[in-house]
Amino acid sequence: MMELIVALDVGTIHEEESLLERLKNTVTFYKIGLRLFTAHGKRAVDLVHRWGGKVFLDLKFHDIPDTVAHAVQEAQRLGVTAVSLHLTGGVDMLKAAAEINPRPLLWGVTVLPHLAEKDLRVLSPRPTAATLSKNLTRLGWVSGMDGTICPGRDVAALRKALPHLDMRFICLGIRPASGPAQGPKRAMTPSEAVALGINHIVVGRPITQAPDPLKAAQDILAEMRHAAAGALEKS
Repeated sequence: MMELIVALDVGTIHEEESLLERLKNTVTFYKIGLRLFTAHGKRAVDLVHRWGGKVFLDLKFHDIPDTVAHAVQEAQRLGVTAVSLHLTGGVDMLKAAAEINPRPLLWGVTVLPHLAEKDLRVLSPRPTAATLSKNLTRLGWVSGMDGTICPGRDVAALRKALPHLDMRFICLGIRPASGPAQGPKRAMTPSEAVALGINHIVVGRPITQAPDPLKAAQDILAEMRHAAAGALEKS
């Protein structure tokens, strides 16, 4: 069953705790990113744990191998379930992180969705997001990553291009089918994510900025369950 991760992209501990209180007993996995962690650090992680939740620490590590390995060790001491790394950090960096034992799950970032061809030319003379995403996904899995973070729209092509890999995907930019049309260009619905076999979806504003965050989360979970039940009936 696909798992929902709620992105706590807020600036204060008060906002974080308000969301945790509203979503208790419904959501158990939360993303803490650069904004909240830079403002409050370990306190933000500890707060999720006190409410009985798990933490995906989304800091996108990207540095020399030794520095990243130590960062992964510190994340383990924080008790987080998963951390993110930029796959563009290369084989040595990724393997150094993967060799830490024990460690959190390592989820590698392929190509950030806001990047355009003019940005990608720095990385490749013939830039396409699809090619870079495929090459980085392969690199991550060969180097010991536990999952790939990418736009949901990339998943089908990646599975087709790399059929021999037992890939797990974590996808952001998910928007509920009942939500407004605006959002990321490459967004998809929870139902579409279920159909693709995505393992984790990360949802932020459709829940955290909803008039009723609990209802918004419950609606998304219901959409996921309905899609999973439909897939079982067809199989």
